[in-house]
Amino acid sequence: MEKIVSGLLILTGLLNAAPVMGVLGAERLKTMYGLSFEEPNLLVLMQHRAVLFALIGGFMIAAAFKPALQPAAFLIGFVSMAAFVALAWGVPELNGHLKRVMIADIAGIGALLAAIAIYFLARPQI
Repeated sequence: MEKIVSGLLILTGLLNAAPVMGVLGAERLKTMYGLSFEEPNLLVLMQHRAVLFALIGGFMIAAAFKPALQPAAFLIGFVSMAAFVALAWGVPELNGHLKRVMIADIAGIGALLAAIAIYFLARPQI
């Protein structure tokens, strides 16, 4: 069971870390999100966002190998993905790229919820 939890954390960690490619610049961000990031201030914000997602994903992957970190990784990953889904859900003009991000986050939430359930069900009862 521990390996399943670890595998799901690695999977969701990679999903969260995927936006790190946005650090490479406006063209990469445009490919990822279908939007223009030519305005320098917006570009800096989006690149910083890419770094933060890499940190979240990296932490989740590290938690796959350090069970003591897993509850924090569950919380951080869940809040990160659920926040995007909640924010994007009510936007009627959400573009196709962002709809795919939302679908990926919904799938990630499902994987993370499975990991959480397995983690708590597999723990010895006191």
